[in-house]
Amino acid sequence: MPEQSARLVFSGRLVMVGFGSIGQGVLALLLRHIHLTRERVLIISADEQGRAVADEQGVAFRVQALTEQNLDETLQPLLEAGDFLLNLSVDVSSLALIRLAHRCGALYLDTCTEPWPGGYTDASVPAAERTNYALREAALALRAELAGGPTALITHGANPGLVSHFVKQALLDLARDLLEDIQQPTTRAGWARLAQRLDVKAIHIAERDTQQAPTRPKRMDEFVNTWSVAGFIGEGCQPAELGWGTHERHWPAQAAQHARGCRSAIYLNQPGAATRVRTWTPLAGPFLGFLITHAEAISIADYFTVSDGDAVVYRPTVHYAYHPCDDAVLSLHEFAGRSWEAQTRQHILMDEISSGRDELGVLLAGHARNAYWYGSRLSIEQARALAPHNNATSLQVCAAVLAGMMWAIEHPARGIVEPDELDHAEILALAAPYLGELVGAYGAWHPLVGRSRLFTEQVDLDDPWQFRNVLVS
Repeated sequence: MPEQSARLVFSGRLVMVGFGSIGQGVLALLLRHIHLTRERVLIISADEQGRAVADEQGVAFRVQALTEQNLDETLQPLLEAGDFLLNLSVDVSSLALIRLAHRCGALYLDTCTEPWPGGYTDASVPAAERTNYALREAALALRAELAGGPTALITHGANPGLVSHFVKQALLDLARDLLEDIQQPTTRAGWARLAQRLDVKAIHIAERDTQQAPTRPKRMDEFVNTWSVAGFIGEGCQPAELGWGTHERHWPAQAAQHARGCRSAIYLNQPGAATRVRTWTPLAGPFLGFLITHAEAISIADYFTVSDGDAVVYRPTVHYAYHPCDDAVLSLHEFAGRSWEAQTRQHILMDEISSGRDELGVLLAGHARNAYWYGSRLSIEQARALAPHNNATSLQVCAAVLAGMMWAIEHPARGIVEPDELDHAEILALAAPYLGELVGAYGAWHPLVGRSRLFTEQVDLDDPWQFRNVLVS
């Protein structure tokens, strides 16, 4: 377990909204690494989940569901300039919380841009408005409107969040191996030109969770996961989304573009939980992942865009490819078979897990060495040794939340900021003690390997990393 020596003194109040698996997992880490007066920590939860953990740590716990009607009257009296609002909730608008924190002069961090209830799943709302692209554009518009103020670090969990820092480290590793004259970029334009120079065509956020609990198998009418069930259901029901690269030549049949904004991404008119893609990680090898929408697919594609005037001349294709734990895959199949009606029971695997790891990283592909994966390999045994109330998946998220909070406290006046805009080395140094092995590995696999073994498929042989070749039709 990392030495319990807090490096930061924070004299403000910490208000944590939401206390599911991530909130419960991160609380001890915050108290370990940040000098927080326990009497100035308050947890607000929509239910009793986690009360025992709060009691164990000696912090106040209040059960109250936040709504559009009671948000301001509930939270505004609790926040003053210099306080911290940590948003780990579901079904509470991130934009509303950012506005409130700004008005109070408080710091802010979340792990995704969350809408009010129904924002992900209301079929009466056009699909384009239920995307993470639309949520991100709204957050960026709010940044322009608020014009600075206290730091509000948005979408800084494991992914979105930590993986944006993995991308920069992977680019530096590639540059070390493929280029002779390279200096670390210091600007957004410099990072984008480096990716272009390396000819990175695709970036997969490639994750394989192998944690299992054979003594506690999934039951009928139950959704099992290693992190928030409600969060996974919400994002799984959103349209599949991906950053759309300049090397792509084949338009997906179910795809649509956005009429406004940065236009770095497209969406498919089908749920991410019903969309599979091919990918690879060093330990798991090749596998099929779900193309679940995540903010990093949009922000990374946008950040690494190179333009010549109004014309986009380079952009990588970016998407998440997620194989959750096996019980979560079974849960998704059951969920889809119920026509996307959620199971009546939910369960997060924690103490029952007997083995497995979460292999989470970024696969940079299409360059001279084909594919390079960089990321975290964290086993359940390592996670339990490092922090209480965590499994391998939750600890990767908690490490990023901890690092992001520490960064925000040290940089308190940056306004609304995305993970891609931070110093990646600073964040990775803070998070690394809780990430197990940080590994980089080259791979020879590409999406056309073995594809004609059973049937002839329509593929693009000129460029294996076309999205057409990755997508499972």
